[in-house]
Amino acid sequence: MHAEFRRRVLLVVFAIFLVPIVIAAALLLAPDEEQTPSSTWLDCIPFERPKTVEDINDFVVDARGTPGFVGGDVGASTQLSDGRNLWVFGDTLRPPDEPGPTMVRNSMLLTGNGCASVYRPADNGAAIPDREDGVGYWPTSVNAIPRADGVDRIAVGLMRVRTTGSGMWDFEIVGSSVARFEVAANDVPELIGVRDLDADDASMGEPLWGAATAVDGERVYVYGTANPGEPYVFGYSLQVARTTVDEYLDMTSWEYWDGTTWSRDPESALSLVPAAEGVSRVLSVFEQNGSWYAVSKRLDFVGNDLVIWKAPAPEGPFVPSPPVAQIPTDDKFLQYMPLAHPELLPENGSVVVSWSVNAMHPKTLEDDPSLYRPRFLRVPLP
Repeated sequence: MHAEFRRRVLLVVFAIFLVPIVIAAALLLAPDEEQTPSSTWLDCIPFERPKTVEDINDFVVDARGTPGFVGGDVGASTQLSDGRNLWVFGDTLRPPDEPGPTMVRNSMLLTGNGCASVYRPADNGAAIPDREDGVGYWPTSVNAIPRADGVDRIAVGLMRVRTTGSGMWDFEIVGSSVARFEVAANDVPELIGVRDLDADDASMGEPLWGAATAVDGERVYVYGTANPGEPYVFGYSLQVARTTVDEYLDMTSWEYWDGTTWSRDPESALSLVPAAEGVSRVLSVFEQNGSWYAVSKRLDFVGNDLVIWKAPAPEGPFVPSPPVAQIPTDDKFLQYMPLAHPELLPENGSVVVSWSVNAMHPKTLEDDPSLYRPRFLRVPLP
């Protein structure tokens, strides 16, 4: 019985990705990648930049008329050079009276300069289209790197998801990918290309690289999470690799922290956090004032504790804080995947965190789809 319960738990975590998240590092995609026509546009609803976390939550609750967006999860974010914030989301509900599908695997939102704007592809589909064989993409993180010409390079980290049947839980995560966009000042993002980093593999025992990423100058730190498949182990272990901005897409360039040094052998990657007390499958890692922080829900969505692991370096050692908040799942709502937003209302000694909310019963969202939106909280850093 415990195996079936564990299977359902691990599936539920990922089954309901919607409004705001992602991987990323500023990357250069190969020039031979398929180019995407820029026949896209942005809607605009009036938006006043929030001054407090309460303002953010008020906007999330009240923005019922946002074109192209009803509800979603994840919600990774980054700041653009023109002052706007760019958000990426997982499974996103669209208004039923709009053309195109009523749910897409991912979406993008830009806020600032007086507008909250949903990125709208020409077919009103996903911001990052499904692969030709139907495999879709869930964001895990997003990063922006400015160029000298004023254009931002945007890298969106992705999990690949494959449908395995007609049921709600009939899917599997099969690997990591990266999408690259470019955004000129006050303009519409342009999708340049999508690259799968690895071969399709549904095993949770191998690290899902890109569960979090952090850019430090020209260095990119890529974090992976894995679950050993043991009974009652619901958390994920955490590993780290490093590469450079320009070499990120070439996994043969990666080096893995083995506890002593950086090694080219991926099998040598040390568990920085053990799965038994582990992180969620997707999390945030960032640096502030010389310290590194990993923000996650301990034991993934079956746990209650929002925890911050602190380290002196990107490779650790990571020491957990006492819980800084409680985000329990109950018989009505799932609460999962907390993500940090260091660029949002920054204050020394604290960080704004969001987490995803979804209903246990589909009819709850049918009655009020806006419940499928993230919540925000400021938490202290250890």
